[in-house]
Amino acid sequence: MAKQQRSKFSSVMIKFLVWRIKHISDNNFLLVLAGFVGLFSGLAAVILKSTVHFIIDSLDVNRALFGFNYTYLIYPLLGILLTSIVSRYVFKEKLGHGITQILYAISKNSSIIRKTRMYSRMVTSAITVGLGGSVGLEAPIVVTGSAIGSNLARLFHLSYKKRTLLLGCGAAGAISAIFNSPVTGVIFAMEVILTEVKINRFIPLLMASVCGQLISIVLLGDDILFSFKLKDPFVAPDITYYLLFGALCGMISLYFTRMIFVFEGAIQKLKNDFGRAFIGGVSLAVIILLFPPIYGEGYATIKNLLDGNSDNIFFSNLLSFLSESQATIIVFLLLVLLVKPIATALTIGAGGSGGIFAPSLFMGGISGYVFSSSANTIFGTSLSTSNFTLVGMCGVMSGVLHAPLTAIFLIAEITSGYQLFVPLMLVSAISYSTISYFEKYSIYTKRLIETGDLIQYDKDQIVLSLIDLKKIVEKDLLIIRPEQTLNDLVKLVKKSKRNIFPVVNEDHQLEGIVTLDDIREMMFDEESRENVIIQTIMQKPPASVSPQEKMQSVMNKFEVTQAWNLPVIEEDKYIGFISKSRIFNAYRNKLIRQTSE
Repeated sequence: MAKQQRSKFSSVMIKFLVWRIKHISDNNFLLVLAGFVGLFSGLAAVILKSTVHFIIDSLDVNRALFGFNYTYLIYPLLGILLTSIVSRYVFKEKLGHGITQILYAISKNSSIIRKTRMYSRMVTSAITVGLGGSVGLEAPIVVTGSAIGSNLARLFHLSYKKRTLLLGCGAAGAISAIFNSPVTGVIFAMEVILTEVKINRFIPLLMASVCGQLISIVLLGDDILFSFKLKDPFVAPDITYYLLFGALCGMISLYFTRMIFVFEGAIQKLKNDFGRAFIGGVSLAVIILLFPPIYGEGYATIKNLLDGNSDNIFFSNLLSFLSESQATIIVFLLLVLLVKPIATALTIGAGGSGGIFAPSLFMGGISGYVFSSSANTIFGTSLSTSNFTLVGMCGVMSGVLHAPLTAIFLIAEITSGYQLFVPLMLVSAISYSTISYFEKYSIYTKRLIETGDLIQYDKDQIVLSLIDLKKIVEKDLLIIRPEQTLNDLVKLVKKSKRNIFPVVNEDHQLEGIVTLDDIREMMFDEESRENVIIQTIMQKPPASVSPQEKMQSVMNKFEVTQAWNLPVIEEDKYIGFISKSRIFNAYRNKLIRQTSE
């Protein structure tokens, strides 16, 4: 029955595609699909946000016992354990940094994303964040939107470039909907997801972003993830403080990035999934118990700081017996800054689902408040704590994500104006420049670039990376045993169209090679051919490659050895040969295909 339904659906799709080709141009059809991707991504953002808020309200996290909230010991652990179970047994996928996985799909998987990711990250992130995981919802919803774009493109048999563009449209629609910020959605897609966008591809991103925002406005109204109305104007004499603060944001971004790598890597050394989830969950629960602002995304804390309600951060806190003086608040928030990256790393590394988008905004907001409050307390200045809180969000996000434009426009849009545009640009630029001196790549791209799974800006390397070495291995070379004679090899020469003969033993291990040039003079001496053993005339190949090796590494070996052919060895077994000419031909075909698309 199911097979018949699939067959019927395929038949209908074929008829529709034929009709579409005749009546709708490619550009117009792409624009329509971009609109639908934006709508679906926006709907997913609304559902995820509403679900998380429903979970938080249902758990009533404000219940307190013995002067502090005991539920902080339970919910984060439960959230990570449940997420690990659901991801492993229900969706059968590995979590981690979602945007990194999107970039990998674009670079290595032809922009194809699993269908289950159109909803799996919504479920797992709702559990993690709803139960207090110290991560954000933005990355999971971007994964969801990107998966919607990718699979809709596959449904209509679009090319790699158009599929990649719709993937970016999903990301734009998701960010636009969750923050009610359409410009930020477009810029995020261009700056983080798509590294190369021509002007004719810019319009679909706009369409998707606007549609994502519209669905959010219709369903949520003003109830968006985060917004704030500016209370204080930008004052030019404060520019010196913004310059210093920009450099500080860069260093805080560096600290956040390094701590994420250190602690996430440390906990992932535990191979048992549930043991890792338990240890990470317990550690996270203890951190949140001492520092409640770290619970969940942290936007409530930022709103309290922006509204001047900084004393609320001690609510349901073990440290609430301390005096709520400005100095105590500053010291407490400094401690929160120190442990927040650890909490985020433990959440993700232990098996939780979420991203570093919200944590970077949280770190920036806390940094801005601490910086301005400290200056006001120590030096008697009158810096606007709300302005510095907002600008700090921009600065740290710019440094962590390596996305200065996204950070600038996000804060400008969520404040409904561009009054802070000058300090936003200044702090964002300085923060980005500062962290770039120490960390060339963002959290999203660092590991991919180090492993060769993502290549930015180098067109030749990008095309090379698209070539699958396994598909161009030549296996038609005739092999010979090392104990055989030259006479046996001459018989092979008569059959073969190649001038290389691999010498392979009984265990199928490559011992050497013999070329036609090596035997050209001897092969005509019929008397001595029976006495010449192949093992005595073979030569070792200058290098070998493995089927899993990166193409750039293979080309480097060709460059160093000056060879034209190299053997392919897998687990010490001979597989075949790879030739420069075959690589060049594959490169040319890939280049032609990319250009035509």
